[in-house]
Amino acid sequence: MAVAGGTAAAVAATQHASSYRVKFRRKEFLRLVEIAKPKIIYHRRRMHFFAFDGFVMYTFECENSDFSQPVLETIEFSNYTWSE
Repeated sequence: MAVAGGTAAAVAATQHASSYRVKFRRKEFLRLVEIAKPKIIYHRRRMHFFAFDGFVMYTFECENSDFSQPVLETIEFSNYTWSE
């Protein structure tokens, strides 16, 4: 039952999450990574991204070796947004 409750909470949080995506150049993205300190950087094709403060921050100008955090290879990146 705890799993179902946790899943429902995750779905509710996702429905209220922001769908805004903000694109950065390499230098600014790396600076933002220093400030935000995300635990994981996600990677899909040429794009690196992470979520911060209700936004998805991304760039096409970095390499996996630019980050000290783990880089998680994703299967897909969706533009789908939740609505109520």
